[in-house]
Amino acid sequence: MGRGVWRSSRCARMGAALWLTVVGSGGAALAEIASASYGSPTTRYDHGILGDAVEYGTLEMRLRDGRKLRVTLPEDRVFEDIAPRLADLDHDGTPEVITIESSLTKGARLAIYGETGLIAATPFIGRAHRWLAPLGAADLDGDGAVELAYIDRPHLARVLRVWRFQDGVLQHVADLQGLTNHRIGQDYISGGIRTCAGGPEIITANADWSRTMATRLSGSRLTSRDIGPFTGRKSLEEALVCED
Repeated sequence: MGRGVWRSSRCARMGAALWLTVVGSGGAALAEIASASYGSPTTRYDHGILGDAVEYGTLEMRLRDGRKLRVTLPEDRVFEDIAPRLADLDHDGTPEVITIESSLTKGARLAIYGETGLIAATPFIGRAHRWLAPLGAADLDGDGAVELAYIDRPHLARVLRVWRFQDGVLQHVADLQGLTNHRIGQDYISGGIRTCAGGPEIITANADWSRTMATRLSGSRLTSRDIGPFTGRKSLEEALVCED
């Protein structure tokens, strides 16, 4: 589809939200996710925020033991995303899968999947055609737990939200207004999380796309600093390599 990649229940079952299907066979090997991708392209959600009318109906995960798992969303949801993201959120040595899942009536939410299906998710934004753009996952405050960051409605509200993943659930930590990382129609998501000498920072643009911003989490507070002009996508890419 031309979209870039963002860097940074033990059995098949049917739930109210999805089908989890095991494809192929495997032995007693560790059920570790090796890769993930979206499938079942669909036009049932008329949003097109990423530049085309196509979203996805399934999440397909390949395990290291050779098995494949497929999560199939119900007809009132899609994966409104570029690509799934792998990250070890619970420090068990195996990755979870981070996705953007959208309801046709309630908008987007950040959803985390594993080999058992859905693990945790933020609330849906609450209205159709409202989206979020992930930034990354890292221990942002040094407490040992992993935080996930995204921009809530990067074209409207422009709010940075941070959630902590702990004991299998997502807990809201902090918000900060006036930041963004996506423009309508772009088939990529800008910014991310960097770890330089001073610790992890979230890299975004400011609300009017004039400045490049670095934001840190301390306790339950987010604070931003201006690290230079925004002159295009390259500004955020360069900021991620700790040279400002």
